[in-house]
Amino acid sequence: MKYSLLLALLVLVACAGCKSSKPAATPAKWISLFNGKDIDDWFVKIQHHEVGVNFGNTFRVEDSMIRVKYDQYGEFNDQFGHLYYKVPFSYYHLKLEYRFVGELQKGAPSYTLRNSGVMYHSQDPRTMPKEQDWPISIEMQFLGGLGDGKPRTTGNMCSPGTHIVYQGKLDTRHCINSTSKTYDGDQWVSAELIVLGDSLITHIINGDTVMQYSKPQIGGDVANRYDPAIKQDGKILNKGFIALQSEGQPVDFRRIRLLDLSPGKR
Repeated sequence: MKYSLLLALLVLVACAGCKSSKPAATPAKWISLFNGKDIDDWFVKIQHHEVGVNFGNTFRVEDSMIRVKYDQYGEFNDQFGHLYYKVPFSYYHLKLEYRFVGELQKGAPSYTLRNSGVMYHSQDPRTMPKEQDWPISIEMQFLGGLGDGKPRTTGNMCSPGTHIVYQGKLDTRHCINSTSKTYDGDQWVSAELIVLGDSLITHIINGDTVMQYSKPQIGGDVANRYDPAIKQDGKILNKGFIALQSEGQPVDFRRIRLLDLSPGKR
């Protein structure tokens, strides 16, 4: 399903029961989460480091892009990192573009080759201990093709410390593949994420809907060395922080925009 049709359907659902006598709401506006100049509206959390320490200038701005690079690293040393936008969201439509560039950093796990993503409904990174690797969150995972002719989908779902309801059932798999095409090389790929609180979540790649699910909630493993007080298994997640990922593969992000779909703003 193309996203324009999907969004129209979502708007119809959101407006169900609205009275025609009410004046039309002012159309919501897309906001740029990234100004193309700096990451002052974002903050960093990298494993082995305190919140706010951008070790090795991992996240930097060059040529109007947020670039994830490791040229100031030695061994990767499990320094998994995330760049968080400054405020949480609940209902929204997120758009961004990404591309994979360069080589996997020495010492990074092999599964992180041409692998990145955007985390959403994430815990506040200020609640993460120094040695926690991934935030308790849901991930729209980005994978690049390996140039070997084998399919490698992108826009997948991964769940560090969480579960989702998929195809009507609680699904405890860490990652679930989407139905996307494979994108090889360093081409830019458009990704969209439509999040309606704790209800419908939609992944869109280059205009095509590739995955839908619901009821993101805390549970399971994968996230490590977290504060036990934060990991309340079974708790439904209906809001949280948005973060760009660093797992050892250089990657670029640009054109990061958000449309707030919260009640009263649609």
